[in-house]
This record gives sequence, C-alpha cells and structure tokens, in this order.
Amino acid sequence: MCGIFGIRAPERDNARVTYFGLHALQHRGQESAGIAVCDEGRIYGLRDMGLVTQVFSEQNLRGLHGQLAIGHCRYSTTGGSHWENSQPLVLRGRARTVALAHNGNLTNVEELRAELTRQRVRLSTSSDSEIVAALIANDERPLEEAVAAAMTRLVGAYSIVVLADGKLVGFRDPHGIRPLCLGRLDDDWVVASESCALDLVGAKLEREIGAGELVVIDEGGCHSVQAVEPAEHTALCIFELFYLARPDSRLLGVEVHGARVRMGEILAAESPADADLVMPIPDSGTPAAIGFSRASGIPFSEGLIKNRYVGRTFIEPEQRLRDQGVRLKFNPLDEVAGKRVVIVDDSIVRGSTTRQIVTMLFEAGATEVHARISSPPVVFPCFYGIDFGDAEQLIAGKKSVEEVRRHIGATSLSHLSLEGLQAATERPETSFCRACLNGSYPTPIPEGGKLIKLRLEKARAKA
Repeated sequence: MCGIFGIRAPERDNARVTYFGLHALQHRGQESAGIAVCDEGRIYGLRDMGLVTQVFSEQNLRGLHGQLAIGHCRYSTTGGSHWENSQPLVLRGRARTVALAHNGNLTNVEELRAELTRQRVRLSTSSDSEIVAALIANDERPLEEAVAAAMTRLVGAYSIVVLADGKLVGFRDPHGIRPLCLGRLDDDWVVASESCALDLVGAKLEREIGAGELVVIDEGGCHSVQAVEPAEHTALCIFELFYLARPDSRLLGVEVHGARVRMGEILAAESPADADLVMPIPDSGTPAAIGFSRASGIPFSEGLIKNRYVGRTFIEPEQRLRDQGVRLKFNPLDEVAGKRVVIVDDSIVRGSTTRQIVTMLFEAGATEVHARISSPPVVFPCFYGIDFGDAEQLIAGKKSVEEVRRHIGATSLSHLSLEGLQAATERPETSFCRACLNGSYPTPIPEGGKLIKLRLEKARAKA
C-alpha cells in the first residue's frame, strides 16, 4: 500500500500542499509519515512514526521550505515498523543526494543489497526502498539515466517519487502494479498514488503514469521517457479496486466507487440471500452493500457504527493489534435485533475481523448472519506490496469456503466469482494482477513462494 505524493511549485508552500495530499492518502498507510523538501538544491525533511496529523504541526511545517517536495505515509511490507524505515528516505551517495518515497515491494532485494555491499555502499535500514535510493545516489550518470538504469535492475512492484538534482522524478514498474498519477495545479505539476489526493489539493488529473514510464519535472516543465519497455500486459493490482484505493479515486479511468457498487450488484445475482436487511462492514464494504441492496431489493441499513478515529485493522502491523482494533472500531446497533442480516465486506484475508463482527451481531440479537464478500477468496500470497507474503496467513489458502463459514460463525458465506469481479471493473483481465486470487504472477516470485517481511532485519542490525 503506502501513499506517495510529490509537487514542484516554486511559488507555493509545497510542504503544506504535500501535507494535505498525504491526508487524502492516509488510508494507504498509518505507521509513519514524512515530507522531504528541496530548497535551492539542498534536501532535508521530517519523518516520524504515526499518522500525518501526529507527525506534522503548524510549527514544523513552517520549517520545511522548498521549491519541490515529496511525501509518504507508510504501511510496512519489507522491514519492520520503526523510525529508520520511515520515508521519505534521504540518502547521500557518491553522485548526489536523493530523497525517495516508494510504494510497492521488490522481490530481488537480497541480490541488489549484496551487490551494493560489495561496492562498499553503506545501508542502514531493512527497507527495500533504500536499495533503490542507493542505486540512484551512487550512479555518476545524469539523473534521468541513473533512474532509468536502476529501473532495469528492479524486479517486483514500485511506484516511486524522487527529489534529486533540483528535479522531481516519478516512475513506475513495467507492469504498473501499484498506481501512480500525474496532475496539474494551475501551471505546476503534481504526482500522487491516487487521484483523490489531486482532488484535495485542487489539482486536475492529467493522466496515469504509464507502466515503465519515467516522468521528470523541472524548470522546463514536465517531460517523460519510456525508461523500461512495458510488459505485454499491464498488471494493476486488482486488490486496489475492491479494497485498497479510496472510492473517490479513478484507476484505469474507472471510478472505484462505481466499480464496487457493480461488484455488489453482481454478487446479489450470483449469491442471493433471504434476509431482512443488507448492511456493510464500513467503510470499504459500503459501496458493494449498496449494490447488493439495489439488486436484491432487500433494504439497506447501517447495522454497525464505525469509530473513524481507529485505523484500518487490516493494515495494523501485528495480528494482536488487528484483533484489538476490531472491538475498538465497530459497535452494532439495535437495528439488527431480531433480523436476518446480510453483511457485505470487500474481502476475507485472515478471517479474524469477520469472525469478531459476526459474533458481535449475534450478541446484538441478529437471528441470521449471511456473509457476502465482494471479491473471490484470497488464496495466494502477494509479493508486491500487500502484507500477506505467506500463504499460511490466508484463511482461504487452508480452508474451504464451508470451513471458513464455520470458522467465522456465519449462517452462510459466499464470495463474488472472479468472472463477476472482472466484469465489475469494466476492463479486460489483462489489465490486472490477480495473483492473490488465481496464482498467476506477472513477475518471478521468491524461491519457496514466500516473502518474509522482516528478512532484512539481521542485515540492518549488523550495519
């Protein structure tokens, strides 16, 4: 996940614009946040653990002056959740100083790290993002050439923004797995993970940055090169469409909210239920619940009140915190008492959240709880930036749908079919990475089919 943002606007308060851009992307990462600025060629920044509003104050934003800025909110998938791995990273190399913010996950990081170590490049974090920064910072060629050369070495998913040599650079892996878009704020240029961040700062979406594309923004404006040949088929993570992205964003030209409503409509046709009300697991399950209610004719109602000051339980860094977060996050209403309830959620990954919600609803007096999920079972691990790099973490990888139903305690359980999900996106299947659903990966995957999140911690401790 992770949210990234970048802007070049010499006449604006760029740190403040970036701060608001990160607000719009907070759903993508809640562990740490940071902003780096470039002021007359000097790069410096502030980053810390916590939410955007916890890290930044009016006072410290005033201290971040620069003609360019990048920002990051982190959700850890490689490297632990500690300060050293927060971003943007600022790395001083032999050729230049680089500030970098990365969304994605590299699958060949051990190989690249070993190579840099042999070259006596000092690495101090357990993040794969530092590898990319080191490749660029220690390459003597002009910045665009250095970035393009680094892109040819990286395997996996990456959408990245960089500050270096007085320029803002944005680039994306040749499969386009993680999102990245380009916008205009009057005469200035903005780069962001999602279009909702452009909307919040008043920028207009120009287009999505293409797979393998390198965009450079400097005093001459914005220009781009196809740094790496794009893959035959692009592979935007389909998890973005049913869970990760904000509903008001556009991906591949598709409004995410509308796609999720269509998922619910198709789900109602595929897996009807005899019930009294349809209710979402808020917030990401709400659009699909609206679609399910419309298509089924079963009244829509809020049955759970969400405490919106509690973050996304799926992206808490530890399972213990996820479990605690569910009770803090949701509370059932009397509306469910004596009712046959359809609950609609976007996915079941580990099963812990759904199980607790079903229990709460029965305790609140629901007579039946029918679980309807607007995605197929998540069966295979992700190596591209979602925190389930091991199939053992996935309940659907170990249990049948009926076994999962018994585990969560629901009256019935049904998932949207892969065909139904694809139809709801209104884009061809060749546009997406669907590996977590069907096991078809767009890039080489780690040996043994497992990606250990903390695999670089020993190397960091040694450094």
